[in-house]
Amino acid sequence: MSKEEISKQDIEDMIALIDGKMDSGVSRLKVKVSDELKAGTVKEQYHHGRCDVGSPWAKGTVSNCDF
Repeated sequence: MSKEEISKQDIEDMIALIDGKMDSGVSRLKVKVSDELKAGTVKEQYHHGRCDVGSPWAKGTVSNCDF
């Protein structure tokens, strides 16, 4: 999506989405925009803990950890 295609309403919708998550108690968000999903599609992934989703720590595949 080009900058010309982004409307003021799109920006307001994104802010409302983020505000809603914060108001519900979510303390961290990672927002990614993808051209692979259909326009208007939202995909959520929940993660327990503070490691980044998909990181070696979150997946348990850290190779330099002794425990």
